[in-house]
Amino acid sequence: MTKRTSGLLVLLIAVMTLGVSCQSAQKPATEDVKKEIKFKLGVASYSLRKFDTDKTLAFTKQLGADYIAFKSFHLKLDATDAEIAEAVKKSKAAGVDLYAGGVIYMKTEAEVDQAFEYAKKAEMDMIVGVPSHELLPYVENKVKEYDIKLAIHNHGPGDKLYSSAESAYVLIKDMDPRMGLCIDIGHTKRIGRSPSQDVKDFYDRVLDIHIKDVTKADHDGSTCEIGHGVIDFDQFLNDLVDLGYDGVVALEYEKDGDDPFVGMAESMGYVKGILATIE
Repeated sequence: MTKRTSGLLVLLIAVMTLGVSCQSAQKPATEDVKKEIKFKLGVASYSLRKFDTDKTLAFTKQLGADYIAFKSFHLKLDATDAEIAEAVKKSKAAGVDLYAGGVIYMKTEAEVDQAFEYAKKAEMDMIVGVPSHELLPYVENKVKEYDIKLAIHNHGPGDKLYSSAESAYVLIKDMDPRMGLCIDIGHTKRIGRSPSQDVKDFYDRVLDIHIKDVTKADHDGSTCEIGHGVIDFDQFLNDLVDLGYDGVVALEYEKDGDDPFVGMAESMGYVKGILATIE
């Protein structure tokens, strides 16, 4: 990343945050009590899948995000204990909380075992996963044994396991409360559902949220910069605040794999701009 690009990223975040804040400042105050924002901003490292761990952590921090979920590009599932320890050390040194791993697919009991050992050694609080339906009772036992949460990630149209948050919710709603959901709002929109409504309807199991914007509310919708697509982020973020959601909201930017920096900065800046109006 060049100095020019780095400067542009900082400018984008500052301008977008300031721009929305100024608009808010011109509005008369309607109430004295300000809403409390309890959730934290993070990054799903799949966004930076073509970059090494050092650059991924540094850029996450530059975005003003303090939490990260590592995809296997940045910490292999079969990493040695030494490699895991090094990743944990780097994360702590960067000031970024390695709170989760994923998305991790689990098709066998051995893969479930591997995922939980991996998460334990990396000091993760959560696995963002896609376990096969028949493995859910086995996964629940592991959740109880390790005290590590499992958040099932929906993948929208074409996903035969968990196309929506609801498709996972109906299977886990009576299981241990640490068996929950990672709602991906982009894929939720692509299947024609409302991200806000799904979070409200299944809130008792929402453990994690992946945010992205999409170009269309159908199968052909693709990731775009937040604010350029069809998701109403002002409504969505306000709803999260009203619900009192206190987990992580992680940016998962799938566009521009070779050079995602400006798009990620613009997206995070847009989110921070809206949050500035809430505060």
